[in-house]
Amino acid sequence: MIHRPFDWKSFESLPIIGILRNITKENLEALLPYYIDAGFSTIEITMNTEGAEQMIANAIKHHGNRLNVGAGTVCSIEDLEKAVNAGATFIVTPVMVRAVISKCVEMNIPVFPGAYNPTEIFEAWCMGASLVKVFPASTLGPDFIKSVKAPFPQIKLMPTGGINLNDISGYKKNGADAFGIGSPLFPSDLIEGNRWEQLSDHLKKFKRGWESC
Repeated sequence: MIHRPFDWKSFESLPIIGILRNITKENLEALLPYYIDAGFSTIEITMNTEGAEQMIANAIKHHGNRLNVGAGTVCSIEDLEKAVNAGATFIVTPVMVRAVISKCVEMNIPVFPGAYNPTEIFEAWCMGASLVKVFPASTLGPDFIKSVKAPFPQIKLMPTGGINLNDISGYKKNGADAFGIGSPLFPSDLIEGNRWEQLSDHLKKFKRGWESC
């Protein structure tokens, strides 16, 4: 599998990773055009989703010129190999999986490892993380980001877990560099009900909310 480079420019213009877990192949295919049309550039498909490898490969095949497609919940080298073989543009781990971080750095694939405390955050960054995913962010809050950024302003932090549109402003003001967002970005009732026009409106509203923060 030939890997597309991660498009940092498009990601930094709207630094939100939409996280999809346990979605069906059909719903993913229906959803992605609306996601792209709303202005989002980066999507994560978790490896514990049934058929994740094929979904990643198909998303890259059809939308890879406009979308960074990565693999989430990568918990082992085996998961990593499957994600890489599918063509994942970036890798996200839920916690500090050191072997995965090291292998990604070796392969020059952006890796966003999960970390919970300052020691883990610092270690992940020193190991070569492109961003450090602060997870679960909702239990720590925006003040935690500010506290970590004080001694480590160079570390790029991506709060993930339990963050909705109303929370983003506080995290941004305290130094968050990016966000990982799942269900608040992708309401299950809209997806499971095939209410794509309403999902489109929701995604566009979310982007406008981001821009107003």
